Amino acid sequence: MDWAWYLFRFDGRINRARLWLGLLIILCWMILVLALVGSVGMLFGAAGPLSLDLDDVFRIVDPATYRSLSTAHLPILAIKAAATALFLWVYLAISIKRLHDRDKGGWWMMPFFVLPGVFNQFADRLGDSYLLLVTGSITGLLCLWGLIELYCLRGSPRTNRFGPDPLTKPQTSPHGSAGVTSHATGGWDQHSELDFVPHSAGPSPSPAPHVKRGHD
Repeated sequence: MDWAWYLFRFDGRINRARLWLGLLIILCWMILVLALVGSVGMLFGAAGPLSLDLDDVFRIVDPATYRSLSTAHLPILAIKAAATALFLWVYLAISIKRLHDRDKGGWWMMPFFVLPGVFNQFADRLGDSYLLLVTGSITGLLCLWGLIELYCLRGSPRTNRFGPDPLTKPQTSPHGSAGVTSHATGGWDQHSELDFVPHSAGPSPSPAPHVKRGHD
């Protein structure tokens, strides 16, 4: 598998299994970064509760995040900012390719991910109101819809505008040592894969004539 394309590019399609694998990779990276953040915090005397998740993306746009920062927290903030940017990029790359598998464009990440995340970040400061209840219900439904689309539903069973079905196995041509692979969109094309040599239409060779020798 092309890991650079899988984790960092936005073109093409992936299935549900590869989306879950991408999330597992992000989780493992988070554990490593948390260990690094803990070590740096102890070194600079800024030890405290450790957390690292995709909600950090929306904390960046919240001014309240920066009011209680001290000089000792700056190295930790730098590490978390770099790690969050990396995790966000990978998460968007695999999620958009999964949306492509559902024949949806990447802009669907706005209602499925961005709007619910921004609302959750600022909801506790908006006060209680009927509008807040309605907005929260809408964003909650959008988030649920996104989870079903990304993690539950099967992709397009054939080639769509974003590429071939990732569940279709590639075919290998028997010609040549390296072979040629292609993604099948239908049945096996036997005429393009096999060459038959027809038998000759001429008469079959006759046995050598028997020469009868005369008696002396």
